[in-house]
Amino acid sequence: MLGGNSMQTGAMVIGGIFMLISMLVSKKLKSKFSFYSKVRLNNGLSGKEIAEKMLQDHGISDVKVISVKGQLTDHYNPGNKTVNLSEVVYGERNASAAAVAAHEVGHAVQHAQAYAWLTMRSKLVPMVNISSKFMQYVILIGFGIAASTGNPYVLMGGIALFAVTTTFAFVTLPVEFDASNRALAWMKDKNIVTREEHAGAEDALKWAARTYVVAALGSLATLLYYIARYRSVSNR
Repeated sequence: MLGGNSMQTGAMVIGGIFMLISMLVSKKLKSKFSFYSKVRLNNGLSGKEIAEKMLQDHGISDVKVISVKGQLTDHYNPGNKTVNLSEVVYGERNASAAAVAAHEVGHAVQHAQAYAWLTMRSKLVPMVNISSKFMQYVILIGFGIAASTGNPYVLMGGIALFAVTTTFAFVTLPVEFDASNRALAWMKDKNIVTREEHAGAEDALKWAARTYVVAALGSLATLLYYIARYRSVSNR
């Protein structure tokens, strides 16, 4: 199992590098949202009111806007059709709140319009849940079997499970970028924010998107590492 331990160590190193990058990006994201939370909206609308207005402007009447606890816990739930806004977004009236609220409604608009990438991501969720639960165990056991017997098929199965989560991470990218683009376009077209407020919202959303990019690249790097190790074992 020395080879298995080596493989696990290699994956941990890659994971550690991207975790550090992710922490730096997340720190920057929090800094940006903190800064733009001080930019008060001229229109005086709260995150809840902005979300409801964007839903109304898109003809969506079956989605509710609710408040949830925590920070950066904002999300759209397609299951019960709710736009969930954190407390610092739901009732606040600043550029950060406007950006987040409109972004989450962007997902609701995607859902209402059957946006292809969102539909694909939703279909992947059950597979991702299974893959995330078992992939590391299957990969570790598979590498041990491959190293001792030369049989690579269990390891191949583990890598396939990991590939599902990597695919999900990359499918998530267009979903997130599109939601932000919809949000920014709507705010500009409807004159929801001033030029300064719009620039702040755009900057904040860009940093939010970068967290997804780092996650996707980290998953891809780990997947390629596993594939390289698989090839080295199978070629023995």
